[in-house]
Amino acid sequence: MARQSLSSPYTTLVSGTPVTRAEIALRGGTTHLWRYGSDDAAADQLVLLHGFRGDHHGLEPIVAHLLSDRPDLRITVPDLPGFGASPPLPEERHDVPGYAAWARDLVREVAPEGAAALAGHSFGSVVAAAAMSGATFAAPLARALVLINPIPRPPLSGRGRMGVGATAVVHSLAGALPEAAGTTLLRHGALTRIASVAMVRTPDRAMRRWIHEEHDRYFAGFATRRSLLEAFRASITGSVREWAAGIDVPSLLVGGARDDLAPASDQRDLVALFDDARLVLVPGVGHLTHYETPGAVAREFAAFLGSTEATPAA
Repeated sequence: MARQSLSSPYTTLVSGTPVTRAEIALRGGTTHLWRYGSDDAAADQLVLLHGFRGDHHGLEPIVAHLLSDRPDLRITVPDLPGFGASPPLPEERHDVPGYAAWARDLVREVAPEGAAALAGHSFGSVVAAAAMSGATFAAPLARALVLINPIPRPPLSGRGRMGVGATAVVHSLAGALPEAAGTTLLRHGALTRIASVAMVRTPDRAMRRWIHEEHDRYFAGFATRRSLLEAFRASITGSVREWAAGIDVPSLLVGGARDDLAPASDQRDLVALFDDARLVLVPGVGHLTHYETPGAVAREFAAFLGSTEATPAA
């Protein structure tokens, strides 16, 4: 008999969160996005980017907890191009510069006055940092930056490089196979489960099973082999470190104290590179704070956003 699928431990909170779906034209393509919370045009704006192989669903536990603390927020969560419902970028590579240019256009579209905060989880932290760093804007892009499980150094050179290297070999094989066979390999459930088991830290068996099921549901939701392989290469060679010194807005880094992909010592080194940043390490959790400890992340998020709110003009 097949096992019954587990419901999310955050079902009640997420289902009670107001949300509307929209799509906008960016960089010659279409981006699908979800807008949570207040529909007041004057609401405090937050744009939140998911990580590699994810989509907006994975960030809903953080969004729901955050809106329970800050119901005045309007939170926009897009599916990155090539993932979830968003098709690939038609004319650009799915690398960090390509995603950063897309993210800048997205933020300007959502909050053109530069009053939004920008945030990203995991690979989304690299994209968000690159979007904010070292560029000259006619107007400020965003007033603050939040990086959840930030990537402090390229994973291919970090402590978990052996596992990352093995994954890179599989992706190289998938790229060398005929299109259909390569895509099937990239969507194989065994790859998803290996990655999921490596990242989960909670001792709660029901929570672990639910996390694995979430990855089973969404990890294979990429658009094309080409876009996936481009994004994978970016995800294992990019890091926040290369962009940190060019970020001049208040920044919050929220990491997991047991994150093998981003060890605590590397996160402490990373925060020192920013002009104005602080680091919070959530105990007992690794790279999946958005699933295992979204309430703790949201509390830090809410306090930080409150401390960086723009003062209304007199």
